[in-house]
Amino acid sequence: MTRLPGASPDDVRRVLDAVPTGLLVGGRWQPAESGATFDVRDPATGDVVAQVADAGPADGLRALDAAVEAGPAWAATAPRERADVLRRAFDLVIEHADDLALLMTVEMGKPLAESRGEVTYGAEFLRWFSEEAVRVAGRYGTNPEGTGRTLTLQRPVGPCLLVTPWNFPLAMATRKIAPALAAGCTVVVKPADLTPLTTLALAALLEQAGVPAGVVSVVTTSRAGDVCEPLIRDPRLRKLSFTGSTPVGSTLLAQASERVLRTSMELGGNAPFLVFDDADLDAAVDGAMQAKFRNVGQACTAANRFLVHDAVADEFVRRVVGRVREARVGSGLDEGTTIGPLIDERAVDKARDLVRDAVERGATVEVEGGEVDGPGTYWAPTVLSDVQPGSEILRTEVFGPVLAVSTFRDEAEAVRLANDTEYGLVSYAYTRDLARAQRLAETLETGMLGLDVGVVSNAGAPFGGVKASGLGREGGAEGIHEYLETVYLMTPDPFADASAPAARS
Repeated sequence: MTRLPGASPDDVRRVLDAVPTGLLVGGRWQPAESGATFDVRDPATGDVVAQVADAGPADGLRALDAAVEAGPAWAATAPRERADVLRRAFDLVIEHADDLALLMTVEMGKPLAESRGEVTYGAEFLRWFSEEAVRVAGRYGTNPEGTGRTLTLQRPVGPCLLVTPWNFPLAMATRKIAPALAAGCTVVVKPADLTPLTTLALAALLEQAGVPAGVVSVVTTSRAGDVCEPLIRDPRLRKLSFTGSTPVGSTLLAQASERVLRTSMELGGNAPFLVFDDADLDAAVDGAMQAKFRNVGQACTAANRFLVHDAVADEFVRRVVGRVREARVGSGLDEGTTIGPLIDERAVDKARDLVRDAVERGATVEVEGGEVDGPGTYWAPTVLSDVQPGSEILRTEVFGPVLAVSTFRDEAEAVRLANDTEYGLVSYAYTRDLARAQRLAETLETGMLGLDVGVVSNAGAPFGGVKASGLGREGGAEGIHEYLETVYLMTPDPFADASAPAARS
């Protein structure tokens, strides 16, 4: 097929050859202590595209050593200087946007246009937190009794372990690294073994931007548990930030609890997408296509359960089916592709099992979709209607291009169905009724609500959920506080001494 500009085989090879494949520890690119490597594969073809260093526990501890050693100097660096480094990093990411997008598409599979969108989104965290770095503040005031003065200040938490997922390899890295560096923390980054190349390329750009040696270390490994557990149990580590599945997050929380380690957890989702009978259906269908099929459905924010008022359900399904039939499945590098491959065979198996279970329980197949023959791990978009209560697809995060529609009769039932999940990351709702929208904001058990929009992620907004969807927030003014601790100082009343000036005005 015709390749998009900048996506020729020669360009793919050039971009891959430019990525460092060692560990970044203490400002030096180096092999794993054991010399081991692991393969990185293109999910569109199954081909090995690179081999990167496969770290062991000793490599992770060396990275923590570097973070600890670099910590005091970086914490003492002027906020403006830290801000300038992050701003230079933003400029470099934008300058290399095409190459970074191409790299993401090769190792993760999303269509190239979406990869370019992720570069823009991910870069914004570098710019946003460059601006927040100089706005960390405390407060001063008189205590309620008038007998003293209270002073609070914010200081860096200390060395951090940042564990990032495979589905947004650039944005999830910048969303953690940028606020940590802005706050004055040093970091050890452990990217997903399925998509390590983008993080390695980002680390090289951070070096160019002037991040000092040891402030950012990157440890790639196929043995995440073996590498991360010793770090989590090490008393020098002061913060763990993880994005990934709830089961893995729960395991990490259990390990962190032994040391009462500060944590941020961005975990799974099971997002409801509510369409009320007064909704603008054109807007709702546009939003559905974004919320479901962005990143091939492989997003924690992906709409999982489409709950549609029974008065408009048939028309909503009819319009969605028409749009889904226009989708083009193929390599993310191919011109016109809108649905790339799933990340691996396990993702294909999961989609197959969920669809089979829903159909066996009474769901109607509106668009069959399904597995695509040939190399690569593809699943064509599938649309199901009349999905019945008890179906596994209503309880499980799909992480694939399967759109499942159920119906409701009134607002109370819609809210009950939406909240009937252990997760609470994001919800979407389409309605023209302002009062209803206000009620939904207060009754839906969710950390984020997209009202008449299908995408909620923004660097300037606090991203995070409730219930089993996690702890803490990333992005927005709140994001930097995940990497700061509050110190409180009490002082005597400066006017208590009779020799002090009498005026208190």
